[in-house]
Amino acid sequence: MDRFSGQKSAVHYLYPPIDPFDQRMLDVGDGHKVYLEQSGNPNGIPVVVLHGGPGGGCSPTMRRYFDPQYYRIILFDQRGCGRSRPYASVEDNTTWHLVADIERIRTELGIEQWYVFGGSWGATLALVYAETHPDRPLGLILRGVFLGTKTELEWFYGGGAGRFWPETWARFADLIPEGEQNDFIAAYHKRLFGPDLRVQTQYAKAWAEWENALASVQSNGYGGDAPGEYARAFSRLENHYFLNRVFLEEDGQILRDVHLIDHIPGVIIQGRYDMICPPEAAWNLARDWRKGELRMIRNAGHALSEPGISAELVRVMDQIAEIGGLG
Repeated sequence: MDRFSGQKSAVHYLYPPIDPFDQRMLDVGDGHKVYLEQSGNPNGIPVVVLHGGPGGGCSPTMRRYFDPQYYRIILFDQRGCGRSRPYASVEDNTTWHLVADIERIRTELGIEQWYVFGGSWGATLALVYAETHPDRPLGLILRGVFLGTKTELEWFYGGGAGRFWPETWARFADLIPEGEQNDFIAAYHKRLFGPDLRVQTQYAKAWAEWENALASVQSNGYGGDAPGEYARAFSRLENHYFLNRVFLEEDGQILRDVHLIDHIPGVIIQGRYDMICPPEAAWNLARDWRKGELRMIRNAGHALSEPGISAELVRVMDQIAEIGGLG
């Protein structure tokens, strides 16, 4: 659920830019090929990074949360976004396809166990992956927790967050006729997947702008004008997942199954003023997860690039490298 918003000062906490030592397109089946890269130390501690969205794609900045002397850093673009192909495709693109892709990447790279690092939708995917393959994660490092529940989606797309940002919400909501405003996800879906590319792009930009406008605690209520091609892929994929309640078997499934990861240590880093994924979800997760530690960051919103969040994520990864693990 994020890509563009953030604070430049956050980069002061990150490691210097690095280039990958390995880049490839991996055929994951169903007509999909995903972009995969590795950077850092080929013999280091493996960590896989799960980007947000769905549909956000990974960025070079994501490599910089890890000391490259100690970590083997694995990034990939999930189906349909970033450099993966076919672009903006929702065919054979579900949570369960992505969980299978993560396992395919692990086996392709010959890794037995790894750390799983993800924020927002990436945290959702990390939790579902861990609950499906509980013997594979060495630990979970999560940020801006989203549990994929109806309550969370209604908060963000049903007017809850809009009560704090009425002028920003109006730009998003007023594009939909009053008779369809009982379900904004369905109303946007109708237009994002309609026959007119111009209309698709118009509504894709509005969808992305609403989210990006609320990502940072320093927001002025405007999320910028995302490039049309990126906005279309991001918004179509995100809408597709949210329309289908992120393809979970039932509402609340992640907390229902959290006992499956009780043996896995984890750190949850949450912005106190996260308007996209309110802290209640992170608190509920930490309450029910025996080895999950919640670190609430004051004066921080949702974005990965919030200074306090970036600083804490780097601190956690440095601690893991120093002591050889979590918990």
